[in-house]
Amino acid sequence: MWTEKAVPLLVLGLGNVLCGDDGLGVVAVHLLSRSYDAPDARILDGGTLGLSLLPHLEEARHAILVDAIRADAPPGTLVRLEGEDVGPAVASRLSPHQVGVADLLDGARWRDRYPDRLVLLGLVPETLDLGLRRSPSVEAALPALVEAVVAEAQSLGHLFSPRTRDEGPSRSAVALAHVLGL
Repeated sequence: MWTEKAVPLLVLGLGNVLCGDDGLGVVAVHLLSRSYDAPDARILDGGTLGLSLLPHLEEARHAILVDAIRADAPPGTLVRLEGEDVGPAVASRLSPHQVGVADLLDGARWRDRYPDRLVLLGLVPETLDLGLRRSPSVEAALPALVEAVVAEAQSLGHLFSPRTRDEGPSRSAVALAHVLGL
């Protein structure tokens, strides 16, 4: 089923950076890209692209989705869901983009191109109000979320190695990080 183009690991940041904590998945993958090299992983800012991300998900053997997750826990709490628990978590609408995430997962399943392992990692949001700033509780928890993504990837057999200071990110990544307030 997997072709030569198969991607061993997809790390997909999801959310709307214009809606406060909803953009935490996007911010986390940018922090991840800035801090780590991952030679066998594709790290993508999926934003609110929904079904247009289907080709990327279909090519992935393993996938880690990074997003805001509704849970009965304080804001900033790290949440991990796997396999069949991911679909219901994105089906109950936390924000407008999650309808697209549910459709994305259903599309991959219907086409029989679902990743062998699917994990959803994220934080409980405090606010989804319009604005570029994240809440203090989510902002403080972002480094732990990035570390959780690295640990998850490594548990799946994918190497993430820290970048040294002189191996910094590309100019476009720096510009985007500035826009995101990183």
